[in-house]
Formats: sequence, C-alpha cells, structure tokens
Amino acid sequence: MQLKFDEYFMSMALREAEKAAKAGEVPTGCVIIEASEEDTMPAAVKILAKTHNQAESLCDATAHAEMLALSAAFASRGAWRLTNTVLYVTKEPCPMCAGAIALARIPRVVWGVSDPKRGGQTVFNVFTHPGMNHHPEVTQGILEDGCKAILQSFFKQRRSEAREKSICTQQQ
Repeated sequence: MQLKFDEYFMSMALREAEKAAKAGEVPTGCVIIEASEEDTMPAAVKILAKTHNQAESLCDATAHAEMLALSAAFASRGAWRLTNTVLYVTKEPCPMCAGAIALARIPRVVWGVSDPKRGGQTVFNVFTHPGMNHHPEVTQGILEDGCKAILQSFFKQRRSEAREKSICTQQQ
C-alpha cells in the first residue's frame, strides 16, 4: 500500500521534472504533501507544493526544486516547521537542500534516484549526521528507472549539443 502511495506522488514529481527539462533546467521535480499516518489514499492528502528546478530561469543557484517547494510549503502552512509532511523528489537532494529539509523538520524524504557524486545523504550523510537535530526517515528508489531516464536523456542531449557547437566552432 505504501509503495503505491509513494509512486503516486513520485509520478507527480516526475511530471515536474519533465517541465524542468522542457525549460532547459536540470530535470528535477519535487512535491511536498501534508499527510497523517491514517492517510492511505492520495485523494485524502493536501499538496503543499509542486515545483521543479528553476536555477537557470531565475538566475539563482539556490532555485533547486526542493528549495522552491520548501518556500511554497512554508507559505502554505504559515510556519517553517513542516511536521506531518512527506517530501518527494526525483533526484537525491544535494547538501544544501538536505540541510534545509532537515531544518524544516520534514519527517520523511522519498527520492527516485540517488546521486553518488553530490548526494546530501549518500555522500555527505546530512540526514544522519550526529550534529543535525532532526533525522528524517529516507526512502530511496521509488520510480527509479523513470527518474534516472529523464536525467540521462537530458545530459545526453546536453553533451550532444556541446559537441555540435564545438564542431561548428572548429569549422569556422
């Protein structure tokens, strides 16, 4: 039951990632929901935020999907403590986002694909670091294939465009 619930909201985050890719942004999408343990049906859940990366379009290095979602959720709640929430994100949060998520007291974080180079948890252990006063539960690998595919496709296209640009420059 939990898996289907998580997949429902991760698919929503994937749709946000698709919006990011179409805008030329790194395709990461994020959804924050307000849910109690009794909520087993997605229809019973309040969505506090749905966002995607916008660093390029906003010219803001901090405009990651998670940071934008946190800001929207704070505004929706009228508070910075996001207890009784779950954050869904297509790619493992970076250290900046992981730190903000922990500070916001989000009890559960769910991601699709881990980031073995810059992951806030898998590389930097932000969520389990003893110096942090909040340690969210983490679930990894939800709709991992889809989350990985959109990232790989985006960066493959970027590399191809860079090669074409390089070839054109050399021919001039």
